Amino acid sequence: MIEFEEYKGKLNDLKPKLEELRAAFLPQSVLDELERLHAMAEAPGFWDDPARSQKAVMRTKALESKVEKFNAMSSSWDDLMTICEMALEENDDSMLDELTEGYKHLESAMEEARLETLLRGEYDGNNALVSFQAGAGGTEAQDWCQMLYRMYTFTYKIMDYLEGDEAGLKSASIMVEGMNAYGFLKSENGVHRLVRISPFDANARRQTSFAAVEVIPEITDDVEVEIRPEDIEMQVYRSSGAGGQHINKTSSAVRLIHKPTGIVVSCQTQRDQFQNRENCMRMLRSKLLEIKEREHLDKISDIKGVQQKIEWGSQIRNYVFMPYTLAKDTRTGYECTNINAVMDGDIDGFINAYLTCAATGNWVTK
Repeated sequence: MIEFEEYKGKLNDLKPKLEELRAAFLPQSVLDELERLHAMAEAPGFWDDPARSQKAVMRTKALESKVEKFNAMSSSWDDLMTICEMALEENDDSMLDELTEGYKHLESAMEEARLETLLRGEYDGNNALVSFQAGAGGTEAQDWCQMLYRMYTFTYKIMDYLEGDEAGLKSASIMVEGMNAYGFLKSENGVHRLVRISPFDANARRQTSFAAVEVIPEITDDVEVEIRPEDIEMQVYRSSGAGGQHINKTSSAVRLIHKPTGIVVSCQTQRDQFQNRENCMRMLRSKLLEIKEREHLDKISDIKGVQQKIEWGSQIRNYVFMPYTLAKDTRTGYECTNINAVMDGDIDGFINAYLTCAATGNWVTK
């Protein structure tokens, strides 16, 4: 029964951390806001303004989810402590497996909630628009770009996809959906470097490849971004990816070029050209607003151009397949030797390290 005594001690040690988490994860301001939203929903005329009511409902659901998450953690702690006390009192070890699994789940939930407390940006709760661009190097770089693409495909919608000449992809854009998608994935924005024995080299030489990942928040329609019609050049073309005869044989895909900055956005996922253009405009608004706020500019027109060098010295993370296996972030110093798990999407450690460094300012490099 010593295991139950040990878990009882662990739970007692965890209790103060749970209370600290309550103050950060579920402060009184959140409860007050939720009360105001509930009162607003019950007020006459609430549904007369669909845009306003929909925004309020979405915010209400987000806050209610936080309350439910914390209540579930608190209930879990109570249940686990009850298991310990009953097992010790009755000298019954039949629930040890349930206790072990429950404690592991509680620790994981608390860590996830702790990370959410670090998401303080205005758009951290939004969906994320993730774009991929192969660097110089032809097929080698395009294959690496596709490997990165697979790494980030969680719950997503393809916006644009341009296949490589022989393998891989040249560029792609996806919308990753879900609560706090941008807040978690913003850590992945930058150049990613791969070192491996090239599968495309008959001499089996070691190659270095680069690909860029851009992560910006999806900006909702209620956020105003001034884009002058004369600043946009629209091009239409046939879709290159899967989608059936209609998509591939009609010029329904849309590419928008913002002439003052050179920013290009494309969408080919819809059958209708107008829907693809609407998606492109949403993507363009998101990119322009993100750059404006990142560069601390007063106006969209102050953006002169956006260029990212996809080359040595600019990478945020190195992925080494040979002569050893290692993925290491150059900003936080976090590293993982299980390269296969990382390439399968296990990047929680990198996200955790990034958010922690962002909160404390303790970066490896400035």
